[in-house]
Amino acid sequence: MKVTTRQATLEDLPVLKEFEQGLIRDERPFDPTIRPDPVTYYSLETLLQDPNSHVAVAEYQGELVACGYATRKVPRHYLDHQAYAYFGFMYTLPQYRGRGINRQIMEVLKAWALEQGLHEIRLTVYKDNLPAIKAYEKTGFLEHIVEMRQRLAD
Repeated sequence: MKVTTRQATLEDLPVLKEFEQGLIRDERPFDPTIRPDPVTYYSLETLLQDPNSHVAVAEYQGELVACGYATRKVPRHYLDHQAYAYFGFMYTLPQYRGRGINRQIMEVLKAWALEQGLHEIRLTVYKDNLPAIKAYEKTGFLEHIVEMRQRLAD
């Protein structure tokens, strides 16, 4: 299976918006605090035009099948790095999962991070999203911190 990767363009926006809704559907079972539809996670047009971000897509036979982005972020003041790459919007169409496409996207984003002088990479994932966690671990990510939450009664 020959999958190619490239930087996303504004022409990809309609498909990227579909991917965003797929990601939201996939993540909704892990997060009861996601508002009912309609909801979006990203300003995709802004992200595509941001010089401090890189949106990558994977294509198979002319069809977009996966995406992800990296963006430069400033860490908490007490950490040992001045900036890091945050990875997000990691999405692969269900019928293409398990074929190493996410790994290809991650490698493109890692290369971009290094070109930007960013040597720390972070992402967030729901703790019960075991397939995603396994995919990230395969690319070298390690569990680092657990974010906890509590909803107080009104």
